[in-house]
Amino acid sequence: MALDIAPKRLPVPEQSAEERIKNFNDVVIGYSIEEAVAESARCLQCKNAPCIKGCPVSIDIPGFLKAIKEKDLEKSWDIISQYTNLPAVCGRVCPQEKQCEGVCTVGRIKGYEPVSIGKMERFIADWKAEHGSKVAPKVPEQTKGNVAVVGSGPSSLTVAGDLAKMGYKVTVYEALHAAGGVLMYGIPEFRLPKAIVRREIDNIKALGVKIETNVAVGRSVTIEELQSHFDAVYIATGAGTPHFMGVPGTSLNGVYSASEYLTRINLMHGYEFPKYDTPTKESEKVVVVGGGNVAMDAARSALRLGAKSVQVVYRRSLEELPARIEEYHHAVEEGVIFNWLTNPVEYVGSETGNIVGVKCIRMELGEPDASGRRRPQEIKGSEFTIEADTIIEAIGQGPNKVLLSAFQELKLNKKGYIDADPETGQADPEWVFAGGDIVTGAATVILAMGAGKKAAEAIDKYITEKKAAGK
Repeated sequence: MALDIAPKRLPVPEQSAEERIKNFNDVVIGYSIEEAVAESARCLQCKNAPCIKGCPVSIDIPGFLKAIKEKDLEKSWDIISQYTNLPAVCGRVCPQEKQCEGVCTVGRIKGYEPVSIGKMERFIADWKAEHGSKVAPKVPEQTKGNVAVVGSGPSSLTVAGDLAKMGYKVTVYEALHAAGGVLMYGIPEFRLPKAIVRREIDNIKALGVKIETNVAVGRSVTIEELQSHFDAVYIATGAGTPHFMGVPGTSLNGVYSASEYLTRINLMHGYEFPKYDTPTKESEKVVVVGGGNVAMDAARSALRLGAKSVQVVYRRSLEELPARIEEYHHAVEEGVIFNWLTNPVEYVGSETGNIVGVKCIRMELGEPDASGRRRPQEIKGSEFTIEADTIIEAIGQGPNKVLLSAFQELKLNKKGYIDADPETGQADPEWVFAGGDIVTGAATVILAMGAGKKAAEAIDKYITEKKAAGK
């Protein structure tokens, strides 16, 4: 099938690998207007629009691309901003290859690549910030009710922005000193600049949303206070408690969870030492355990902090790697070494208690496990040791217990996450709604946002019906 469009997507300008490992600046430079117009012309404007169905927040992708093609960038922004409160974030960190781009009609034609939808979303959001009209958004009268949002990550920001647009007075409570949740402390600057996150948050504040930082709900604000002051509460505190493998030597100096390592860099400006007096450990030989996006973030951050050798240890093969393929390719280009089918069995320490190496064992893949991936099995007698002065475990995270332990009435599931309706986010008690990683376990930014959008509609329905009934 021959089409009158370019078969390959337009390459997106990036910093070279040699240049970018020396800084924490955005790796991807992004499209120019001319490049964006050319890439948008590759969209077929399908009537069934599978890309919309593949987007967790149902953005009108053909619509905003058509407007770019016609060089009506204000219209493109108007379209995209109806569906997402965080377009510059989504355009940078969403796994588009598994969602909108993964079902793009163009990409399903032999010899053709899908439209670069994610980079186009990023383009229009960045263009709006730099060149678009600066008209303040119209804020509806906030008279429909009061809603509290606990946490300030992507799910929280989405529900807060959507409810504000509906006419609700929304207060967001964040335990840390900066709003943004995982967007601020979990994702490195080179993949998601913090100025971008702050810009998106400022846009949500402009809708009338109030954000209070340094407030630990369950401690400085009680659950009883929330129930008495608000018509509904949305909880999206994420999954920030790190998991550890528990192998011998975990307590040695130099063994970190990826969440601690990345938080030291992101939230405490460790990458700007000595400008900020919050340095991370100076490392020469780093081993990262895990194969997800967080593992890629930790490995690539360690390189930028001066490590001479960074190796990833993953117990499965490249075929099962859960990280985005783009992040993997960037890591390889930057010099990260991957040890496939390998798993740690012991961390080796010196007499002074510092990590000096990791003892590993080779693995082979057996039958599929509950995740659908082939289960890794140890190969007896295949042990070997990798020298290391820093170990970073990136093997997943669990729910934060501060709020959950203070809220005994809140129903949890067997895994310790909030038991909430997957379609509405409503939990038990009924005035509580929840979404994002605190419900699903660690997942993606865009899935958390999708949960926030569904919950906003459900909260509006709940409060409206409750008031109509005179309750």
